Amino acid sequence: MPKKRRKLNKDFEKKIYASKKNVELVLAKIHDINDEDIQKEYMTAFNGVVYLYDELKEDYEQQGFNGNSEEFLENYKNAFNLFESEFEI
Repeated sequence: MPKKRRKLNKDFEKKIYASKKNVELVLAKIHDINDEDIQKEYMTAFNGVVYLYDELKEDYEQQGFNGNSEEFLENYKNAFNLFESEFEI
């Protein structure tokens, strides 16, 4: 049985790319923190956001654009916004 082709979506790919850049920027800012305890606290809090981003990206790479794609993106955005509201970066 041939493998089903995944459905692509250029607009969604742009959103994933923007999400990747946001994650990279915040990680760079966290790594720039001099106080080790504060850096660990920020990194621990941000790990949930990174996990949701990875889940979003992995789902798109494996399945393509599907019914869960927008939900994965929304979960990531909510976690990112929550992190931004709780931590000054």
